[in-house]
Amino acid sequence: MAQLLEDLRREFRPMVKLAAPLALAELGWMAMGVVDTVMAGPLGPAAIGAGSLGSALFYPIAICGTGMLLGMDTLVAQSHGARDPLECRRTLVSGLWLGAGLAPVLALAGLALIPLLGVTGTNPRVLVLFAGYLKALLWGMLPLLLYAAFRRYLQAIDIVKPVTFALVSANIVNIAGNYALMYGHWGFRAMGLTGSGYSTSIARAYMAAVLLGAVVLNERKSGNRLLRVSWRCEVARLKRLAALGFPAALQILVEGAIFGVVTVFAARLDEASLAAHGIAVTVIATTYMVPLGISSAAAVRVGQAVGRRDARGVAASGWSALLIGAFFMGVAGVALWTAPRWIVEAITRDAAVVAIGAALLRIAAFFELFDGLQVIATGALRGLGDTRSPMLAHLAGYWAAGLPAAYLLCFPFGWGARGIWVGLSAAIILIGSGLVAVWKRQLGRIR
Repeated sequence: MAQLLEDLRREFRPMVKLAAPLALAELGWMAMGVVDTVMAGPLGPAAIGAGSLGSALFYPIAICGTGMLLGMDTLVAQSHGARDPLECRRTLVSGLWLGAGLAPVLALAGLALIPLLGVTGTNPRVLVLFAGYLKALLWGMLPLLLYAAFRRYLQAIDIVKPVTFALVSANIVNIAGNYALMYGHWGFRAMGLTGSGYSTSIARAYMAAVLLGAVVLNERKSGNRLLRVSWRCEVARLKRLAALGFPAALQILVEGAIFGVVTVFAARLDEASLAAHGIAVTVIATTYMVPLGISSAAAVRVGQAVGRRDARGVAASGWSALLIGAFFMGVAGVALWTAPRWIVEAITRDAAVVAIGAALLRIAAFFELFDGLQVIATGALRGLGDTRSPMLAHLAGYWAAGLPAAYLLCFPFGWGARGIWVGLSAAIILIGSGLVAVWKRQLGRIR
């Protein structure tokens, strides 16, 4: 125990140094959604609900694609730890090929959702706004996947400042785009919620361009070695990347799809309940961005330790990330419990939406700690090369336990949106506890 405490003390500073800019980057990513929700506020509850529904259904598809690239965390970080920069570059090339191939497939999947929702009983006013918004978002699919490949590569070789800059500055691009395209300023036609979707796609193209620039600048320092690597599509390497990425993508799809499905549940309720649900999702997703950034740092630090065959470094990296995340999410949970109305009122003043939203955030306060633990444990396990355990945990927790409970409490028991969130809370607590136990067991195998 004394040795572990000493290792944790030594690991704390490099973990924070890597995790802090990545957490800030994730907050910058999430800020786009928050800005879109706030700027859609004057358009009314139907627009807020349609935007939330569009995001809830777009992100599982898009993040499934970026999840296929999460194997880059394992491969690039372990190669970097083993001091093999050539292998790092080869993985980047394969990641770009994989992202480019996935983009059109995922865009078509997104388009297929529009007629599907038409037969699910979705509020008609919400459905009209949703369709235009989702179509606009899909234009950003390819740049989003290219950005993801560049990001996984850069952060795995300890270059994180450009990632933070890209995401934070992209918010300025998004705000300007919303101002121009949503409300018809600077000579543009007012497009309402659809304009917000186009603005987000433009911002994603900007992010991909910034990280491409960062890769080019880094290559100049090393003699442009990336240009000497074969850019042919290597099928064997793609298979290896996909073998790691597919379980991670499926895990993210399982997690994201749950929020999409329960948002469809909420869309069958009144507009105030749907808007409150959308705001609550935005709030907890914002707090989630910090442990998500820590999770990326855990994957990198654990992977690098694996690459240099440092078992003590593996343990210290994972446990330090979990402790940092637990502290932050514990504080976040207290804030959601003590000031839920103030948080919702920062987005809308609609009395019905505020009342329902405040109740949902108090329920969310119970699972904040476990939400942080599950995502960070997932990152640490990814650094080891284990992407299967998180997939199975999320599949069982959300779909076998959480979704049935959410449906029963929402409709047959008549709890409405509150029932949805009680079901989600139970699922997240189960998943968080289970994945920490898996991490502890995996450590016992590598010592």
